[in-house]
Amino acid sequence: MSAVPPPLQVIGVDHRTCPDGIREKLFVDDSEMPAMLEALKAGGAQEAIVLSTCNRVEVIGRFADPAASPDTVAAELGRPVDLTGTALRPLLYAHDSSDAVRHVFRVACALDSQVVGEPQVLGQVRAAHRLCRDLGGTGPVVEDTMRAAYAVAKRVRTETKIGEGPVSLAAAAVARVRDLFGDLDGRSGLLTGTGELGLLIAEHMAAAGMDGMEVLDRFPRRAALAAREIDAHHGGLEQLAAALDRADVVVTTLGEGRYLITAEMIEAALRRRRRRPIFLLDLSVPGDVEPAVHRLDEAFVYDVGDLEAISRAGMADRAGEAARAETMVEQAVSAFTREQSGRDAAPEIAALRAHLEAAVAEVAGADAELARRIAARLAHPPSVALRELAEQGRLDRRTKDLVARLFGLPDASGGDET
Repeated sequence: MSAVPPPLQVIGVDHRTCPDGIREKLFVDDSEMPAMLEALKAGGAQEAIVLSTCNRVEVIGRFADPAASPDTVAAELGRPVDLTGTALRPLLYAHDSSDAVRHVFRVACALDSQVVGEPQVLGQVRAAHRLCRDLGGTGPVVEDTMRAAYAVAKRVRTETKIGEGPVSLAAAAVARVRDLFGDLDGRSGLLTGTGELGLLIAEHMAAAGMDGMEVLDRFPRRAALAAREIDAHHGGLEQLAAALDRADVVVTTLGEGRYLITAEMIEAALRRRRRRPIFLLDLSVPGDVEPAVHRLDEAFVYDVGDLEAISRAGMADRAGEAARAETMVEQAVSAFTREQSGRDAAPEIAALRAHLEAAVAEVAGADAELARRIAARLAHPPSVALRELAEQGRLDRRTKDLVARLFGLPDASGGDET
């Protein structure tokens, strides 16, 4: 009888488990993906998607040796940047089976994002999936999982308002900028850091007509990735003073626990700008903008609380929508797990039906259709029982061998493994 296939696993790091400086180094660019997939295959990956964004780098796949796969992923992610697997391993999370499915579904539904409901993440997941599939990295289990993830993400978007919170905040930011400047044509923007809400607001600013956007971050690869997502220029934080001279709108998401933008810096920029006003949106907690900036006449500072008040999208409302989305995810995980478990019985059911059909054909003679119908009728009750046992997680080796013995299947092993 057939062996149990290895489970789906998700292994990686995100903004919760891994410091920014290390996570930025681990980022896998599209051009690096073929080599990374080949390395993972050499390490035992049977299927793999590498999802690499500003906030996470993770492998979704199946490995020949599931127990060793976290060490394999740690070694392969760290190798290109001279980071040992031993050093990286403690920073990794690892989920398998239904927990891995749940993780994939929550990521696709933007429930695992820094900004819950953030709409960009589903596009990032789709792009990573498409690239790795085209490179031959995926297989049936991963493909089934991704199709189910997209289905539940669509349901969450359609049946809840979880995506309205971030979008309404971005719309509120654009409205405030328009209150100050009027038309956004000819205006330029600056994004410091690569937070998801900041990227979303930058996207909305560009859609509203802003001519140019620049992304600055402490980590060049992360700045380049964010800039590519919103079609912007990018650079390092050492360019901040010059960038403030050019920017009419500054969106800051760094949140390093110190003031990135001080009153002295803004006062100097305003002098060089000939007192042209500057709009600052501080999305960081703790804040990136020194409170003294509020006292400068030509500087207009807002934070997330201000946008919440403008958009009237209360935190309680969004929390309720997120709870509804989590329930949908749990329902989808249960349904998907049952479906996949039922498929575990498919080889046994196919072998049983083929064996019965051959046995009946010896009696029925040349009437192949009659043999097929009789075999199907005989095979139906045990097939239903096998499928139910698989869905309950009870179709173990002993049960498979018992079925083979009872029906005289030719590959009955007679083993006594529990």
